[in-house]
Amino acid sequence: MSAIRRAHRLPQADTHRRRSLIHLLPDLLLGALAALGLAPFGIWGATLVALALLIWRIARAGTAGASFRHALAGGVGWFALALVWIVEPFLVEPEIYGWMAPFALILMALGGALFWALPVWIASRLCPGPHARVAGIVAALILSDWLRGWIFTGLPWALTGHIWIDTPIAQTAAWTGAIGLSALTLTAAALPALLWRASDNRIASALPGVVLSILLVGTGWAAGLSRHAQPLPTDTGLHLRIVQPNAEQRLKWDPEWSGVFFQRLLDLSAEPGSRDLVIWPETAVNFLLNDAGDILPAMSRAADAPLVMGIQRREDSRYYNSLAAIASGGEVNAIYDKFHLVPFGEYVPWGNELARLGIGAFAAQQGNGYSSGPGPELVELPGLPAFQPLICYEAIFPQHLRGLDSRPGWLLQITNDGWFGRFSGPYQHLAQARLRAIETGLPLIRAANTGVSAVIDAHGDIRQSLPLGEAGKIDAELPGALPPTLWLSWGPAPVVLLALVILLAAAMSGRLLPGRIGGTDPK
Repeated sequence: MSAIRRAHRLPQADTHRRRSLIHLLPDLLLGALAALGLAPFGIWGATLVALALLIWRIARAGTAGASFRHALAGGVGWFALALVWIVEPFLVEPEIYGWMAPFALILMALGGALFWALPVWIASRLCPGPHARVAGIVAALILSDWLRGWIFTGLPWALTGHIWIDTPIAQTAAWTGAIGLSALTLTAAALPALLWRASDNRIASALPGVVLSILLVGTGWAAGLSRHAQPLPTDTGLHLRIVQPNAEQRLKWDPEWSGVFFQRLLDLSAEPGSRDLVIWPETAVNFLLNDAGDILPAMSRAADAPLVMGIQRREDSRYYNSLAAIASGGEVNAIYDKFHLVPFGEYVPWGNELARLGIGAFAAQQGNGYSSGPGPELVELPGLPAFQPLICYEAIFPQHLRGLDSRPGWLLQITNDGWFGRFSGPYQHLAQARLRAIETGLPLIRAANTGVSAVIDAHGDIRQSLPLGEAGKIDAELPGALPPTLWLSWGPAPVVLLALVILLAAAMSGRLLPGRIGGTDPK
């Protein structure tokens, strides 16, 4: 008899699971819709509407576990669209790595979604009241966006605040940093749910919150316009040449093609025009700096100026992804080694053990992976303002721009975005570089192998650029720098502390004001 009852329960359980998954489908779609605010789309209004509905659904869930599931589904939608470019590195050599591409996207989307779902679960457990729960969820998600830049070496990509990078609101990052932009995004999206009356389920109940949300965005917009109106200093008068060889990643290391790309670098560098410095992108050549002794003078003659380039180098048994500064006579003036490496791309955790299984970092062309450099530093060259180099991935970490002994005159990012395809990855990477310029008040020069190379001024505006998939050069003056920003002094600390205070206050007040959005009582 018990066996019959168990058999009867199985179809019911399957039906219940199917209904649960269908119930989460709107959250998945809302998360994907919210990601349309990121580059290359920039539809920030879609983000606010989608996040407002998602937060409302999360806050109305009957239990902390249900809130977790709603947030997880929404996070999967957000990160799946935002990080869809993650499949591109695996398609460079599809016969070897192609099978990994869908798993990489699924795992990245799920991993990112946990940075939404776990904070939501914690806030839902701590804050049982309706308004307190919404406030707690917002505070927890702000803290999660901040923690994402640190945990497991960090990946502050596709933050909710990144939707504003192409709007005047981005200028407020000079005061609050990227986390301040996330705080504005999440607060504006949550205000309709925060002010929803638990006793009234009419849509009109959300109107006060919608009005306040519009006012908050408008205030941020006006503050950004005010900041952007601050005049930039005159350009420095130093002439830069940025060379973009457009070496496709699938051909970049091919022996037959590498010579073609190297000659392209030389030819573009040698074209007529005034230049005080020539800049080549990350891993611009297919040989090690150790083996370049006879070639450096020829490179220097083509540049007819000091040359800064990305190149790999060996030191004992270690390999480094480096930036080298070559003087006019071909001598090496300075070397900077990338220190914030891409996990599994440039190094493999527990690499010695995994190497025995044949697993290595597939982006590293030498050895089993790169070694890490000592950390952020300035490069000083004769006749040029000191600059802080950022090699590719390093430009997404704002914390690396604070704490240097002296302030640079400009930022230089050399990168190879050929790994990211041509859809969204390169544009998101460029957008984050613009945000680094705003946060620091420094111009940023970007040399990208396949694009987008750009001259970015201290307001984060693109002065000149070369599009994706085009070989060419940019001749431009180095823009001037603004005074040090408030963010350089304080960093994210004020926003993080405020979020912690709100979370604590929501946890305390929620226990004094029971009830749930939609009028149901807590259980």
